[in-house]
Amino acid sequence: MQSPIPGQRWISTSEPALGLGIVLNTEHNRVELHFPAAEETRMYALDSAPLVRVRFKPGDEIADHKGTEFVVEKVEEKDELLTYFGNGIELSEAALLDSLSFTSPEDRLLAGLCDEPRDFDLRLRTLGWNSKLRKSPARGFCGARIDLIPHQLSIVGETTRRLHPRVLLADEVGLGKTIEACLILHHLHLTGRAGRILILVPEALIHQWFVELLRRFNLLFALFDEERCASISAHDAEANPFLDSQLILASTDFLSNSPVRAEQARASGFDLLIVDEAHHLEWSPEEASAEYEMVESLATVIPSLLLLTATPQQLGPAGHFARLRLLDPERYGDLSSFLAEAESYAPLARIVEALKAGDLPDGIEAFAERSPQAKSLIERLRDGDESARTDLITELVDGFGTGRVLFRNTREQLTGFPERNPTLHPMAPGESPYQWLAGLLRSLPEDEKVLLITSSPEAAITTREKLLEEMHIESALFHEDLSLIERDRNAAWFAQEEGARILLSSEIGSEGRNFQFARHLVLFGLPQDPELLEQRIGRLDRIGQTGTINIHVPYGVDSPSELHARWLHEGLDAFTHPLKGATTLAEELLPELAGHLGGDADETFDTFLDRSRQRAAEVATELSTGHDRLLELSAPDPADAEALIATIKAQDEDPKFEKFTVRLFDRLGLEVSDLALRSYHFKRGQRLSEAFADLPEEGLSATFDREESLSREDLAQISLDHPMVRGAIDHLLSSETGNASFARWETGQGRAIFLEACYVLETLAPERLHIERFLPPSALRIMVDHRGTNLSGSKVKMQLQKGDARRLVTQPAFRRDILPKLLADAKGFADEAAKPILSEAKKAAKATFKAEIDRLEDLAQRNPQVSPAEIQALETTRDDSLEALKSSRLRLDSIRVIWRT
Repeated sequence: MQSPIPGQRWISTSEPALGLGIVLNTEHNRVELHFPAAEETRMYALDSAPLVRVRFKPGDEIADHKGTEFVVEKVEEKDELLTYFGNGIELSEAALLDSLSFTSPEDRLLAGLCDEPRDFDLRLRTLGWNSKLRKSPARGFCGARIDLIPHQLSIVGETTRRLHPRVLLADEVGLGKTIEACLILHHLHLTGRAGRILILVPEALIHQWFVELLRRFNLLFALFDEERCASISAHDAEANPFLDSQLILASTDFLSNSPVRAEQARASGFDLLIVDEAHHLEWSPEEASAEYEMVESLATVIPSLLLLTATPQQLGPAGHFARLRLLDPERYGDLSSFLAEAESYAPLARIVEALKAGDLPDGIEAFAERSPQAKSLIERLRDGDESARTDLITELVDGFGTGRVLFRNTREQLTGFPERNPTLHPMAPGESPYQWLAGLLRSLPEDEKVLLITSSPEAAITTREKLLEEMHIESALFHEDLSLIERDRNAAWFAQEEGARILLSSEIGSEGRNFQFARHLVLFGLPQDPELLEQRIGRLDRIGQTGTINIHVPYGVDSPSELHARWLHEGLDAFTHPLKGATTLAEELLPELAGHLGGDADETFDTFLDRSRQRAAEVATELSTGHDRLLELSAPDPADAEALIATIKAQDEDPKFEKFTVRLFDRLGLEVSDLALRSYHFKRGQRLSEAFADLPEEGLSATFDREESLSREDLAQISLDHPMVRGAIDHLLSSETGNASFARWETGQGRAIFLEACYVLETLAPERLHIERFLPPSALRIMVDHRGTNLSGSKVKMQLQKGDARRLVTQPAFRRDILPKLLADAKGFADEAAKPILSEAKKAAKATFKAEIDRLEDLAQRNPQVSPAEIQALETTRDDSLEALKSSRLRLDSIRVIWRT
């Protein structure tokens, strides 16, 4: 390849959608190019760069940065830089319009470098599937190796419709918050809205997240800790370690304990931040924890943010407010205002419920007075415009509730959960807990797995040692004093059918882990906080659990442990059902419980149990008519996910996709062998394409059947989202394969020449605009004959054969007159076909931005902390998006000349 010099224009053949690049620097056998249209900069190795010099020739149509077009009449080269002349204009190559197309399949055709007809057909189908992939509302969702659960997909669908989602995912334990977060990040990542992602989780959950992301979503995250950062810095002291990877998974403690690393992460330009177990981020008006301050610092510069917690109010109203202010500091700027606002949740819930029932309730005017947008919608509703009802509900929940930033599914909304069967076991006089445990294990069938959770590593270790003195049993430990690898290895051993029968865990086993293959939970050392008890039970009681959960609570007769267990069971019913308002109940009742446990209470314990039952019922009622009810009403309806689920299922079951993928893999060099219905084994062939560089040496066994992939860990799930499919599509479309083809059609009906042209309607724009949500690259197939007739919709089947193109393309009349006319006619028909597509894209963009800007302007009238700068930023994004759509282009991707004889 000719050595590039600064100022020259080059194009990437592997990423033509970047537009024209300009050389910034060449040194050390590397070249740095900036692509202004896409606001991207790339570094390439000179010996393997997929680059082509942009060199237009006389007769080509070009344009300058202002869009002024002219036909090139002359080209001059001086000091290896080009200058173009035409129509009285002199234009340096640096001043070329950055979105110009420099692909020329007609040049290959005229040179006689033509592919077989079937290669053009494959390219055409690949363009179609690429458009379908990018247009699909299921993008980022269909590739997830998961069951299609409506309540999860409804939240995911609602969240990903936002330009920069910032939400708290607060489903009750076991309902799939992690899956929801991964679906969101997968969609944002594949659509280009989140190229750089940082996930922060408790250290104990790092490997679980890593495995889930890889196994279910084919996403390989880099694990970052101080050792890795130090290693990167050792090779380049000035380097920011967090720029070394696009997808990073780290522990929350790692960054909170290192201000230097936290600041490096802050400066790294992440697009999405995910924080698991967010209730650990402690905050009060007086002070904030190091973890909270670190996350807050990141949240101010990272546009999209997901916080995960099963207990949104675990730290009380102030703690709940603290998480909301991380998500939307303009909306939640003052704690006292938030607490005052929370008093309106109950009447607001009643109004929203009435609106959903089709009424226009009394009392709604009080909210309308504070919201011009709500007032306008109420007037429309009174005038009989039912289309305003849904918008009014959204406006009320958004402006006066927490529905916009907080999603919470509860078990009451859903079905299919197992029963809980708690048993309080009095231990015999003189019987130790370990003797009792051995007796329980002997009484259970040998194939039953048992999870035991206790309060500390020391307690878990002691329990295991004492248990082994009582009986021989395969047992495993899980606690924070073990390394992450040891913990994961022990958890995996417990999960194996022939593995450990009992896992003895400290409290870290209460968060995040999924042990739903077990049905027996033993609780040693009951936690004071009822929320933590629910976390323990939630390790087994999860969506997908098929058996009854047996909860075993041993206690010493007439001991504090008996009183504690009875309070949780008889007073709060915390073993049988998830406890509502656990934080409130704990704050009010734990001091009294402590008095009973210490033996210095004035009233009888049974009276205390009665009052606990009464207070638990009162709190549950308050929540069911106030905050929790409002959350239920504002949560996306699982029925909203029906269309998305139908789309995913249709893609899963599409035999055309399966046939196309197998054909594409074969064309690109894989050896394909059948395993079973819809299942295959793909392995390296003699002509393996670089599109499959990550294919394992032994090959890959995979299926197109979702149910099969969920039941068979050894089979990968192939979908439009799978990296092998996306890589194969990108590889074929970035190559010349099939972009110029020639075919003969023998009919005996007389001579004729047809041109089949495929154009791609696309917009070159920075990824931050996410233009593809309005206009993804769209393939337009146009067919014309030499008379200028548009045959694009023709159903005539052509029996095409290979032919020697040179007999036709060497004829002067074909080169001078026929082909230019065919191309001009095809371009004209393509322009007409593109107009309605582009018009719909602009319409969708305007409507989307108008809704969001109207919301912010309305919110600003009630909340002075909504800054004009935020509204201005959204308006700028709108203007940039509409301007980018206005300059959308039709790029000729491929052509096939058919000579009928």
